[in-house]
Amino acid sequence: MSDAKASNGVPCMWMRGGTSKGGYFLASDLPPAGPDRDALLLSVMGSPDPRQIDGMGGADPLTSKVAIISKSKREGVDVDYLFLQVAVDRPLVSDAQNCGNILSGVGPFALERGLVEAANGETNVSIFMENTGQIAIATVSTPDGVVNYAGSARIDGVPGTSAAIPLEFQDTAGSTCGALLPTSNERDTIDGMDVTMIDNGMPCVVLRASEMGISGRESREDLEANTDLRQRLEALRLKCGPLMNLGDVKDKTVPKMTMVSEPVDGGTISTRTFIPHRCHASIGVLGAVSVATACLLPGSPAHGLASIPQGDSKTLPIEHPIGETTIVVNMSGSTVDSAAILRTANKLMDGTVFF
Repeated sequence: MSDAKASNGVPCMWMRGGTSKGGYFLASDLPPAGPDRDALLLSVMGSPDPRQIDGMGGADPLTSKVAIISKSKREGVDVDYLFLQVAVDRPLVSDAQNCGNILSGVGPFALERGLVEAANGETNVSIFMENTGQIAIATVSTPDGVVNYAGSARIDGVPGTSAAIPLEFQDTAGSTCGALLPTSNERDTIDGMDVTMIDNGMPCVVLRASEMGISGRESREDLEANTDLRQRLEALRLKCGPLMNLGDVKDKTVPKMTMVSEPVDGGTISTRTFIPHRCHASIGVLGAVSVATACLLPGSPAHGLASIPQGDSKTLPIEHPIGETTIVVNMSGSTVDSAAILRTANKLMDGTVFF
């Protein structure tokens, strides 16, 4: 390591949040938003490089993520959280989306850094999500006022067990696109394909897998190797972007493209999601909320494939390539009032990262 690189270090905690992984920083330890901050984060991750060999990134979008946290000045809110997606093979740092998996580590990080005082037993941390202007409540295990990462909760996509971190989301509809259904329609037809363009925390285009000539049971690797599928999905995404009030999405990480099929393991629906240019190993937290909501819309192509329970409180397991992500929604009539999900997190490293 050169002397110059050795002298350029910033405090950082590396954490697994849900089924993602990345660097957690205090906002005060980084430059303000702009080219200097982006250059620092690209260097930290080792981007652009498909292997990210000269940085901390894991050569996958799910392990090339950043959380920037600060104590909030908003009434009733503990901390502000900005999510940044650092591209692997392009010099791009994007704030165009939120990340509910990385959100899982924000509460523990805020407690570890002293931004929130821990209670004895459990501590609720209210988090303002800067990307979308919404609030989430994370419940963190804090016996004797200390963050505890060990526990019996298990989530698909993560080996072993950890302490449960329930996340509750409210008022997420239209957080990026301005409306739950930015076209005002439960179903639109684009190039002969029925789609639902929806934003209940994450902008998504939901369509039947069969529309793309697949069963929806394929592995992530098989889908990524399907060049024709990827080209058709991207062409559709580029047309949907402006219709979702997102403008030209060529260089944006939203909307996500979720192909749905009938459930196979007793869940609500089966999914395969591109995020947008690679197939997700599972499904994003807020993406799962948007897809679950699409399943509840009678006009959506997802509705006819989904298995929906009765009652105003519905438990909706969203199946994905490596298991399922369960969303619990509370409804008033046909309106989703809130959504909650169980996640876990783990502290992996706390120290100084060099750039």
